[in-house]
Amino acid sequence: MDLSSRFSSILILLLISISIASAEIRKSEIRSDDRPIIPLDEFGFTHSGRLELDASKIWLSNSNPDLDLSKVGFFLCTRDAWVHVIQQLEEEEITCALQSDLVKHVFTFNNLKGGDKSRFSTVFTENDADQYSLVFANCLQQVKISMDVRSAMYNLEGKKGGRDYLSAGRTVLPKVYFLFSVIYFSLAATWIYVLYKKRLTVFAIHFFMLGVVVLKALNLLCEAEDKSYIKKTGTAHGWDVLFYIFNFLKGITLFTLIVLIGTGWSFLKPYLQDKEKKVLMIVIPLQVVANFAQVVIDETGPYGQDWVTWKQIFLLVDVVCCCAVLFPIVWSIKNLREAAKTDGKAAVNLVKLTLFRQYYIVVICYIYFTRVVVYALETITSYKYMWTSVVASELATLAFYLFTGYKFRPEVHNPYFVVDDEEEEAAAEALKLEDEFEL
Repeated sequence: MDLSSRFSSILILLLISISIASAEIRKSEIRSDDRPIIPLDEFGFTHSGRLELDASKIWLSNSNPDLDLSKVGFFLCTRDAWVHVIQQLEEEEITCALQSDLVKHVFTFNNLKGGDKSRFSTVFTENDADQYSLVFANCLQQVKISMDVRSAMYNLEGKKGGRDYLSAGRTVLPKVYFLFSVIYFSLAATWIYVLYKKRLTVFAIHFFMLGVVVLKALNLLCEAEDKSYIKKTGTAHGWDVLFYIFNFLKGITLFTLIVLIGTGWSFLKPYLQDKEKKVLMIVIPLQVVANFAQVVIDETGPYGQDWVTWKQIFLLVDVVCCCAVLFPIVWSIKNLREAAKTDGKAAVNLVKLTLFRQYYIVVICYIYFTRVVVYALETITSYKYMWTSVVASELATLAFYLFTGYKFRPEVHNPYFVVDDEEEEAAAEALKLEDEFEL
């Protein structure tokens, strides 16, 4: 294994560690692949962990009987152990990852016996609780391998030994997602009540907010059912399709909502300018790409040769979308500052300006927390508490929804429509003294 391959292996394992996919019964098709390391899945085992591994249609491009097949096979390895394995390879203590005493052999190809050497089936018991990656190693130079692999990792729980196909740190996620879905459905019901009570001052943007909340609730409900079926059976039974649909709609509507609020659409002005329409024309297609990338990442798994590429595309597109939605807010802030100097309504514009500045800061905090802090938390948190990063992300999202709804709620004397003549002179002075707003 050369140096570039080693660093690529580290990168792949690190990307797995922040993958949004859930462990389950996974089927992998490897075709004419000569990569020295192929990561297949990751799972948090308890003291009663099991791995069922089946491989069929095994084919090697070189059928020389003198090949050392002990250098080809599957093993389990923790993230910390893998760093030491890389170090052993660099210091030439070993020439193949399978030779390290830090990995746990599941099956090596020198154990292929009998008349049919194109398939095998084994059950591996893991009693050391930890987070493990299932990895396939091929240390034979210029030998390509094809095979179909079925892996099922689970923990036995309770006196009856029932199977739990969710990783040890994610086994509570069905309850977490269901709880948050109930909260969002309650939030939607409350918002409907507010819209009814304030129906004379309701704008189109308020109905759009309701749609975003409902889609978020449905997305969480489907994700709860998705994880619940995976926990019990190892497969999603079609709930993953509904999850992807509502996740796609939720993502598009949320980014669109931020753009529309940032432009002041419907409650400040009834139309969008050309540059604001262009932002939407950029954000929506990018969200389509991001959701397609997420589906590929979840369904193919890290064994795919393009998996890392799709992961990078997803992260890049998400960052671009997050940056794009900030521009309309900045444009509104600049327009309000210019209007404050010309239209003689300093008090009104000062309140509007303050509101949009607050929203700009909150959007940045929300994006930073859910895109950076949550992933950092997932990386440093013990595998047994991986669910905490999900809770942190959902709490931040809920806080963002509540802030948005409260600040832009329909009211007769809404802050962005308040006109106080007695404070007009003071507001004008305040606008003069304020420093220019900058990013």
